Amino acid sequence: MKKVLVIGSGGAGKSTFAGRLGERLRIAVIHLDSHYWRAGWVETPKDEWLETVEELLRRDAWIMDGNYSGTLEHRLGVCDTVIFLDLPRTVCLWRVLKRLLLNWRRSRPDMAEGCPEKFSLDFLSWVWNYPQRARPKVLRLLGENSRGKKIIRLRSRAEVEKFLAGLGAKQL
Repeated sequence: MKKVLVIGSGGAGKSTFAGRLGERLRIAVIHLDSHYWRAGWVETPKDEWLETVEELLRRDAWIMDGNYSGTLEHRLGVCDTVIFLDLPRTVCLWRVLKRLLLNWRRSRPDMAEGCPEKFSLDFLSWVWNYPQRARPKVLRLLGENSRGKKIIRLRSRAEVEKFLAGLGAKQL
């Protein structure tokens, strides 16, 4: 594992997992949210965003967490491993609400400065509808881009913990 994508629904634990994986593998973690968002929750213009992603992908090794479907196919083409946190939507929704309360009006460490946590009904709806709307596309892209890649699908908190615990010295 040298270039690892961590994907999944909002609230699946991508950033936390990526951080823990980065510590174990001693590989730099790239939180796409911190590169995409600008202060005040302003989106990066599309052409600039594509350049940023290209630049990040050129690094020798990385663990990259985030969805951003517009660049997912390209990122899949460059990575050697994909870890899909395919957790139940109730778990994801609970984590989003918990994160909201714990970080209210503060920027999370994995988020760009000036983007304080805020309530968004649209985001909660996206998390709730992820299994029907986004997940099928992700599964299709994983199937189409899996050649020569290690695809790891973790479906529960227990599977996540077992995976991390199972990383032995041979991977380090």
